[in-house]
Amino acid sequence: MKKPQILLTNDDGIRSPGLWAAARALASLGYVTVAAPREQSSGAGRSLPSTSSGIIHEEKLEINGNEWNVYAVDGTPAQAVLHAVLEIMPAKPDLIVSGINYGENVGLGITISGTVGAVMEGASLGFRSLAVSLQADPQYHFSYSEELDFSSAAYFTARFANIVLQQKMPDDIHLLNVNIPSDATTKTGWQVTRLARQRYYDPTPPNRSSWSEPGIVSYVDAAIIDGEVEDSDVYVIRKKHMVSVTPISLDMTSRVELGKLEKQLRESIR
Repeated sequence: MKKPQILLTNDDGIRSPGLWAAARALASLGYVTVAAPREQSSGAGRSLPSTSSGIIHEEKLEINGNEWNVYAVDGTPAQAVLHAVLEIMPAKPDLIVSGINYGENVGLGITISGTVGAVMEGASLGFRSLAVSLQADPQYHFSYSEELDFSSAAYFTARFANIVLQQKMPDDIHLLNVNIPSDATTKTGWQVTRLARQRYYDPTPPNRSSWSEPGIVSYVDAAIIDGEVEDSDVYVIRKKHMVSVTPISLDMTSRVELGKLEKQLRESIR
């Protein structure tokens, strides 16, 4: 049987240790093509900015003792996926994996994430897709710190990649969003979860004395655990210290009775 074609990307950039931990783990499952943003692209979501050049830089790196050709793309994670599918890969991917990200992607903020945005783009093209993130303190989110141990996250990356390759997901599942607690081991349990209906990070204003000065809107951890439902991604990784596996649908239509809602809306404008 031919080996699966796996596209691996991320939003932290081509030099991220989390990306290479995933590459080493996925190599046992198939042929892995690595195409990732050349620069740090956290928070890019699924954006496709017209200002990206799309230039592709072919590089060589050693993975598992072998020399790999890898591709650094001048663009966002979603654009890296498009360039890989349309130009780089020798065949269409059987699976797209994004990660391993520095920091969890949970709750109502997942569409901000370039990690999730990359596989949203891939899933919209009809490809099986998996996003993987490792819980980390915000001080590490934009770093390439070697202090984080990606070994357990790499194990779960390969484990769920294998599941997605082997099993056809139900029609309303376009991707799996996997989040691994910082203290996870290969023995850590996992649970299928829902997105927590809370904003996991709160934005903070720029620290500047004048609007004419450069200023970046930053964020702080704002997770609320008390009162959170026990099957949410936030509760599972923060309270249960288990791996959260959230099925995501690209259909963002509210799950309501459309006829009933239409009647309600029409009544309100009489």
